[in-house]
Amino acid sequence: MVNQRLKLNESGDESNDSGILNERILLLVLQSINWDPHVLCLMACVSRKLCAVAKRVLWRELCVSRAPRMIAGLVNGAPANGRFGGGWDSLAKVLFFCCGCEPSRHFRVDRVSRGHFAKASRFSKTSGQSFLTKKCQGDVLYISDPCEHTVGEGNEDDLGVYRGVFKGFVKSRTRACLIRRQVELEQRIRCPYCGARVWSMTNAKLIPKSASRRLGSHDGRLEYFVCVNGHLHGTCWLVRLSSDEEDGGAHIEIEDSEDDDDVRLRSISGRASSSGEEIGDGLICL
Repeated sequence: MVNQRLKLNESGDESNDSGILNERILLLVLQSINWDPHVLCLMACVSRKLCAVAKRVLWRELCVSRAPRMIAGLVNGAPANGRFGGGWDSLAKVLFFCCGCEPSRHFRVDRVSRGHFAKASRFSKTSGQSFLTKKCQGDVLYISDPCEHTVGEGNEDDLGVYRGVFKGFVKSRTRACLIRRQVELEQRIRCPYCGARVWSMTNAKLIPKSASRRLGSHDGRLEYFVCVNGHLHGTCWLVRLSSDEEDGGAHIEIEDSEDDDDVRLRSISGRASSSGEEIGDGLICL
């Protein structure tokens, strides 16, 4: 029935706004399931018209509904009804999708780690300050906790993959510093969230030691990139805790979950997504 309805809509008048292409109906349906990103990804893959509706309205509403404080901080409290750098679909992907890891010039891994829906994510602009040098401390950066990937037996550390987004990147001190230093954009690597070109912060020498401490990694064992739209993605080697440290839990300082700067997300309403690692990069049609 759904396929028949879609064929009727696609073959009919372009101004037809009834049925499954009605934005108000779609908003109500997605609101009833707490803006499940899996459903919206699948919906956007059904037809070009649904994909256009998703990009125009639905991804923005998902971001605002699932991370209201973070979005308010990114748009400076203004109504989130305009465009966002890289698109709202790209920002939604930052919120819910771990991009995995591929080897780069400054970060070597034996095998590629595929991207997947994150079972749960926590973003914090307090943590983001640890990724900014002193000259860039006026910027606002929301950063996620690292998603842990087990590399395999024989490796002492786990692989950590993290992501983030700048507020107002075009006017940021970080961008100004990159341009002033004439840092070249990477030729091979692209942003996994919007497809734009990226700067290596390792090449730019803009990775402070506080970033390693925040991630729980040894100094120099991390790398991250920032794209021209202000999306950040990076990798690090996480120091594996001993059994005593895992039991005690006092060795690692965790920020209070009531902090206004923290945003906690789950990819499915009320529970973590099942078998998130099996959801490949191709499912997110952004």
